[in-house]
Amino acid sequence: MQKKIFCHFCATPLINKYIEGRTRRFCTSCNSPIYENPIPASCLVVINEKDEVLLVKRSVEPQIGMWCLPGGFIELGETPYEAGLRELKEETGLSGKIDTLLGVSTHSNEQYYSVLITGFLIKQFSGSMNAGDDASDVSFFSKNKMPKIAFSTHESFINTYYSIYA
Repeated sequence: MQKKIFCHFCATPLINKYIEGRTRRFCTSCNSPIYENPIPASCLVVINEKDEVLLVKRSVEPQIGMWCLPGGFIELGETPYEAGLRELKEETGLSGKIDTLLGVSTHSNEQYYSVLITGFLIKQFSGSMNAGDDASDVSFFSKNKMPKIAFSTHESFINTYYSIYA
């Protein structure tokens, strides 16, 4: 991740300053630290009647061509639930109903440094399945025929499902 150079409020060049127990980027014009926080995202473990997990094949970087859970970044004004359901519709054509929260985790990312991911379980869904935004394919996989998963956090949510709910 590149170090921020300018204040995103006033465009003044930033300095490093030890404040609140750590070195942070600081704007001398705004007299304020520049807080850098994880980027929020949601993903979904969608389970069919055969106890298979829905995966999408990524058509964009990072990890293009690999399989992962449907999901993506939370937009302004959305809850994590709403973002997960929107991403499900965009990537798979399916609509779903969130059953439960599987967990919250972080994932390191070269572009965003840290992504905070909420994982939800869906057992009820409807619609016609087809690959959409950011996905070149979509398919259900059984536990013993699971492909390599693009992100360790997604794999962790899948394992949580199988260890607690299956």
